[in-house]
Amino acid sequence: MNIVFAISEVEELVKTGGLADVGKALPIALHALGDNVAIVMPYYKVLADQLNLPCVTEKQTLFTEGKVYHFDIRHMEFQNIPVYFVDSPEHFMRDGLYSNAYDAYEDNGERFSFFSGAVLQTLQAIDRKPDVIHCHDWHTAMLPFLLAHDKSGYFDQTRTVFTIHNAAFQGVHRLDTIPFLRHHPNILAQVHGGYINMLQSGIEYATKVTTVSPNYASELLTDLGSHGLHERLVNRSNDLSGILNGCDYTQWNPETDSFLPENYSAQNLHPKTACKRVLQEKSSLPQQPSIPLVGMVCRLTDQKGFGYILPILDDLVKHKIQIVIVGTGDPKVCMDLGEFAQQHPQQFAFINGFSTEHAHLVEAGADFFLMPSQFEPCGLNQMYSLAYGTVPIVRAVGGLKDTVVDFSCDGGTGFVFDEPTPLALLSCIRRALLAYYEDPTKFREMQVRGMNTRFTWEASALSYQQLYQTIAK
Repeated sequence: MNIVFAISEVEELVKTGGLADVGKALPIALHALGDNVAIVMPYYKVLADQLNLPCVTEKQTLFTEGKVYHFDIRHMEFQNIPVYFVDSPEHFMRDGLYSNAYDAYEDNGERFSFFSGAVLQTLQAIDRKPDVIHCHDWHTAMLPFLLAHDKSGYFDQTRTVFTIHNAAFQGVHRLDTIPFLRHHPNILAQVHGGYINMLQSGIEYATKVTTVSPNYASELLTDLGSHGLHERLVNRSNDLSGILNGCDYTQWNPETDSFLPENYSAQNLHPKTACKRVLQEKSSLPQQPSIPLVGMVCRLTDQKGFGYILPILDDLVKHKIQIVIVGTGDPKVCMDLGEFAQQHPQQFAFINGFSTEHAHLVEAGADFFLMPSQFEPCGLNQMYSLAYGTVPIVRAVGGLKDTVVDFSCDGGTGFVFDEPTPLALLSCIRRALLAYYEDPTKFREMQVRGMNTRFTWEASALSYQQLYQTIAK
């Protein structure tokens, strides 16, 4: 099948989050299964500064009712997949992808509405007629709308899949800030109180809607878990499915990980103690191998569960425990964690920043990995943790519920709690500490089970392939 990914970021090219992981891994997996896959993405400043890519067509002109847009199409081969870049300096020649430091660009609605239209123009310019255009998150959510009202006839046989990676980010913008859409003859039905919700439009117009885990798909059909999209999603429930993201085990494998001081495997876990020692050293914690170490690497936001974590820190450090948290984000959370680290330097370390090396070292050196999320569409760190024999402590939401089995169950691989309260998290951590101290044999068996668990991109790609085949003409 002929598949085109319309996406705003791809790992190894440009990345701000987990969307980029999918943008790289899923096309590669589909290509390996025999699909004809291409990617269309913006030509950001960071790409233009690094790559000197050729234009592959004459300059493109895109007409709307109120404005004329000009852009170039650039091209490269990436992992045997053609990638086409929409080069519009007016929209993408900026230091950030979506924001300048902490503030989102005010014209993001215009930037990515234009990009959605430019994807369709690009496909016509290079004469690539896809069976399916796979759109991702609010950045390309207007593409199904534009395709549905396209009068060229070029895309009459093309269908769309729209994947929601995080329904909390919906692309809500005032229509009067989006010249690209403002005069579209069919746009007013998408406008409410002067605003357009791009994610809603994607849900309404895509042929099929997916999200990144089966449980998150179920949550999106509830009033509480839908981020205000309940009615729209229930209306499309027959076309909604959850397909679990995969994990890139070529990058996350303790047997080959070059960031680790020593490599290890499920057959030989002993070198993991060297990773723990180096993590303690780099985190300025006492190098005590027998004390359980809890690690966490994430954006410092409410979504990641800091409303549950901060209230119980005083109770946690009453136990024999060490905690390392690595990340950036909410300034208030950063300040609270930093102050607590100063008060408890023997037990608590906070690294305000991010490095790939430190992320890998936490996954390998910690005994537990903490993910008490308010919501978690899929989550990747729990998959990395399982692969590294670092037992995840998670809340039973989204993809965390799909991937971690509680210690109390047959085949347990971690510790799971349900209630969205600090006390429920504290009880779960205490249960984990008890198992660590009192039943080391079962604990080791659980580590090995986790290391032998696999969530592959091939499995994800097969599920998407089946979905594409149900809608292709």
